[in-house]
Amino acid sequence: MTTQATTATPAVFYRVEPSDPHNHLFQVTMVVARPAENQELALPVWIPGSYLVREFSKSLQRLSAQQNGKTIEVQQLDKHRFVAQCAKSKPLTLTYEVAAYDHSVRTAWLDASRGFFNGTSVCLRAVGLEDKPHGIDIAPPARIKGWQAATALTPVHVNRAGFGTYIAANYDELVDCPVELGKFWSAKFTACGVPHRIVVAGAAASFDGERLVADTKRICESEIRFWHGEGKAVHSHYLFMLNVVDDGYGGLEHKTSTALICGRRDLPRLGEKAVPEGYNTLLGLISHEYFHTWNVKRMRPAEFARYDYNQENYTALLWFFEGFTSYYDDLLLRRAGLIDHATYLRLITKTINQVLQTPGRKVQSVAAASFDAWVKYYRQDENTPNSTVSYYTKGSLVALCLDLALRQHGRTTLDDVMRALWQRTRGGPMSEADVLAVLHKLSGKDWSAELQRWVHGTDDLPLKELLASHGIELHADTTAVAQRLGLRVQENGSGITAKVVLQGGLAEQAGFMAGDEWLGIELASGEGWRLQKLDDLGLYAGASPRATALVSRDRRLLRLPMRLQPAPVEGSAPDTVRLSVSNADLAKHWLREDKVAESTKL
Repeated sequence: MTTQATTATPAVFYRVEPSDPHNHLFQVTMVVARPAENQELALPVWIPGSYLVREFSKSLQRLSAQQNGKTIEVQQLDKHRFVAQCAKSKPLTLTYEVAAYDHSVRTAWLDASRGFFNGTSVCLRAVGLEDKPHGIDIAPPARIKGWQAATALTPVHVNRAGFGTYIAANYDELVDCPVELGKFWSAKFTACGVPHRIVVAGAAASFDGERLVADTKRICESEIRFWHGEGKAVHSHYLFMLNVVDDGYGGLEHKTSTALICGRRDLPRLGEKAVPEGYNTLLGLISHEYFHTWNVKRMRPAEFARYDYNQENYTALLWFFEGFTSYYDDLLLRRAGLIDHATYLRLITKTINQVLQTPGRKVQSVAAASFDAWVKYYRQDENTPNSTVSYYTKGSLVALCLDLALRQHGRTTLDDVMRALWQRTRGGPMSEADVLAVLHKLSGKDWSAELQRWVHGTDDLPLKELLASHGIELHADTTAVAQRLGLRVQENGSGITAKVVLQGGLAEQAGFMAGDEWLGIELASGEGWRLQKLDDLGLYAGASPRATALVSRDRRLLRLPMRLQPAPVEGSAPDTVRLSVSNADLAKHWLREDKVAESTKL
């Protein structure tokens, strides 16, 4: 048995049991030691880090309450709030079930092979007691042997498998520590004196765990030293929870842990020196979520100084907290020596093209896109690329531009700015004014005009000029067929379905709509061809400037005359680019492996 002493007495205590894996049901017992009279209870409607109202209460069922051994009434106030008709200060016991059907990192999942939950999905909040200590007993399934439990919560009385009692200082800490359950692979390592653990569920037997641990350690050491140099890290422990599936990707950050999803084919394999292309993507995800340990989980928007779990929490700063994190995730892989210069430039090129190929960048600023995340980024539809821009991708390019401009100015870098912001805010809430103040202090220059254009405006960023000043040339490149036509499509092997019609594109001019099935083309010669994939267009149309698209819309057959090549527009910027190194010495000065990277080489 593992026991860790604690002086905290939980004001609220939960017992969570995977009681019915085949029906995806967790059984929860909640005890409020000293409730208020008519104690109010609430389940969060969202989880920090994922900016969408997800209505977790839809999965809560069979809620009942007892006090003094007698059943008392629980009245529902609205979609997620309840009130127990209880007396004051006498222990209140509530029981309920949570249906766990979501395989993502955001809510809860349970079946006979694996369980996972975030506290926001399973732990009702005792209103008024959020700042008091909270405890939780994580129980094993009754009829399944060999399961383990993993969480970043502080253990109090826990067995070797990880089941038992944990403590949290308050409700925020409790729900910020997700729990992984099942028969998972596990390993430990130390980075800059901080103990880390990684648990992996669902990997194939070919999985090279030693390689993943070694690479993750290098990431962690690079990022700890980025923020603290040789000083002490802000966290005392950390847990990576990786769920491996046939096809998937995603992550969600927490203060002392992260939940991740990757595809089974993206993991490194035993006996193979070369790694799958998707492995670099996974390492970038690990780097991204770990960087959030500082940038958003501690240093965070002033609006997030205290989470309101009852409704949307708006901020216009996601371009900084997600975008700048997206800039550093791959850059720190480069500094850790996990990718080379060429790979890093390819990753930047991909991000630049994603932004250039989004017409919404001309419609909405990245600051406004941050504020609108609740209704736009997390509720994407066929018009999303036309109406908004990703604060991840454009935010990362803002960081790139700012870093290059600061280096060109010659007095400081974005690295210094990030660390100075950490010191200024003491790793706490901040505003855009803090960013401007630190920029001015370190560089001696007022950067408000640049932030107004880059963050609050819709003009394209000065990437070409700034990259050229650091030895990187930006060139127009061959545009893919879909982008040339202004289409984003789904190809299922037997046909083409338009998913997005980009504003101003050739497909829009021809009258295409999202949902159209593109069946074939007729050429001026009278020839007709059936299309199975978009690349067939070049095969059958060749250099023909025009064709008639044969389209099925709501089972109605339409003929849409269209141009196949856009008319040249003098002075127009390309929507597809590539990067090349024109001055290796200048490029190395920006992309160099600094002292952090040197210290992490194996």
